[in-house]
Amino acid sequence: MADPKGFLKVTERELPARRPVPVRIMDWKEVYEPGDTAVLRRQAGRCMDCGVPFCHKGCPLGNLIPEWNDLTWRGEGRAASERLHATNNFPEFTGRLCPAPCESACVLGINQPAVTIKQVEVSIADEAFANGWIEPEPPGRLTGKTVAVVGSGPAGLAAAQQLTRAGHTVAVFERDDRIGGLLRYGIPDFKMEKKHLEARLRQMQDEGTRFRAGVEIGKDITWADLRARYDAVVVATGSTVPRDLPVPGRDLAGVHFAMEYLVESNKAVAGDAVANQITAEGKHVVVIGGGDTGADCIGTAHRHGALSVTNLAIGRRPPGERPEHQPWPMDATLFEVSSAHEEGGERAYLASTVEFLSNGAGEVRALRVAETEFVDGRRVPKSGTEREIPADLVLIAMGFTGPEQALLEEQLGARFTERGNVRREDDYQTTAPGVFVAGDAGRGQSLIVWAIAEGRAAAASVDRFLMGETELPEPVRPTDIAIGLQPA
Repeated sequence: MADPKGFLKVTERELPARRPVPVRIMDWKEVYEPGDTAVLRRQAGRCMDCGVPFCHKGCPLGNLIPEWNDLTWRGEGRAASERLHATNNFPEFTGRLCPAPCESACVLGINQPAVTIKQVEVSIADEAFANGWIEPEPPGRLTGKTVAVVGSGPAGLAAAQQLTRAGHTVAVFERDDRIGGLLRYGIPDFKMEKKHLEARLRQMQDEGTRFRAGVEIGKDITWADLRARYDAVVVATGSTVPRDLPVPGRDLAGVHFAMEYLVESNKAVAGDAVANQITAEGKHVVVIGGGDTGADCIGTAHRHGALSVTNLAIGRRPPGERPEHQPWPMDATLFEVSSAHEEGGERAYLASTVEFLSNGAGEVRALRVAETEFVDGRRVPKSGTEREIPADLVLIAMGFTGPEQALLEEQLGARFTERGNVRREDDYQTTAPGVFVAGDAGRGQSLIVWAIAEGRAAAASVDRFLMGETELPEPVRPTDIAIGLQPA
């Protein structure tokens, strides 16, 4: 185990400092300063090597957290990387983007701040890349079987890497002009610089995975034709239909879905020319939705030079400490200050948007909002509490309702659940034989660790479908629910 008395000697969490706000909002680089190796080893040494490590269950990938904490504490970085990659294809992504349900489940968290698992994870991955320890793992033989993976987000990339390493010939199709899905165009660089994505894609290409960007399945190639060309198909298109806010004035200029804004900004940061780019420069910005996507919009607006940023959430402000109804080891909903919130702006809770107000020229000038009250279990605007908030740009970040259905249904005969997700069996196979679904398209909007876990598990099912058996790991089933996480 790590330091046997580590959790007694070091009782506080230590994380790398964030770069000063006035400095970091002037660029798109990641917000954290380089970490101190001594601090990292000290934090890894707090891990108790529990007899029943609940952090394993908190993470759907089943990461071997006590093992790589121990190796980090001992300074054995390469061995730590090997143990980390045994369960997680992309720890450099999860270590930056995952909200770390493993830390909520950390046994030390019963009476102390949890081990900084997420920081140890990303540090292991970054050290491995820096030292050239991340090498291609091409298969020893080819099976002669072909697989098409549609969608290049974390679920699709995980499935593709697993299937390539199993010896199948895998092609990943992406309708955007670059590979990466939400990792490419949904995540701002201040959360994850794209050099990390590029490094992993180079490894996958060297292993034999083929990438086909700029190809939209259903239009450029029909789903039926794709199924006919390949021995199996994995649908990993994500949950891409945004939840709308149909109130008066929704059609005014200046009211956009969050992903419209983030995609254009990410393309501009990548050096692309974006005609008529949606920008927050010199504007009063209102972001509707209190989740991670809303926070990404807030941080992006600060870097664009917004005059003001207001974040509206319809629900109550989460508590600062673990509530009684979410005891350890559940993934508790707590009030958090992300790097974007730290950079400025106002956060308002129990705020219901009643109407988008026009300036008379078809453009939004303000929002009429009211306090939220609960009536028969519904959240509704409270009469008599209306007020106006100035707004030149409104970004709707209220989540997603599911995958795009029409072409899947018309061309493959796919069926969908009551919640709008692609219907699938316990082996990830859809109602169309030989077509599997992984990640948010089948699960609903969820965490990056769930996407990677499902991609790995779906790959095992595809391998078994093609070969009759498989040696690939199967971390989760569609019906599995990690501690504290809600079902799809």
